[in-house]
Amino acid sequence: MIMIIICDICFVKGIIGGLGMYSMISSKIVLPIGEEMEICSSEARNLTTAQINRECTIKEVKTCDEELKNFLFTLGCYKGETVTVLSVLGKNYIISVKDARYSIDKDLVEAIIV
Repeated sequence: MIMIIICDICFVKGIIGGLGMYSMISSKIVLPIGEEMEICSSEARNLTTAQINRECTIKEVKTCDEELKNFLFTLGCYKGETVTVLSVLGKNYIISVKDARYSIDKDLVEAIIV
C-alpha cells in the first residue's frame, strides 16, 4: 500500500529508512503506508510560498533597501502583523493587510518573511 500526498508548496520532513530529510515539494509525495512524515513550518520563507487565502504572520521584512522597508511599513507590513495573499497575477500579488488590499510586485513580496 502507498500513501499519496498532494500539496502546492510546503516544507516537509520525511523519515524514510531512519534518515531525516528536509525538502520543498511542489507536486506530490508517494510513501509506503506506515512511514512517518510531519509538516515542518519552522523554516523561514518569504510570502511567495504562502498559500492563497491563508493568513500568515510576518516574522520580518528582510531587505537592505531602507526606502523599501519604510514603504512596506506604511502598508502595514511589519513584524507580528498578519498578511494574506489573495491572488497572484503574473508577477503581481494581491495581498490583504489590516483590512486593506494592495497589489505589489514579486520583489516586494520576496522581502516579506513569514
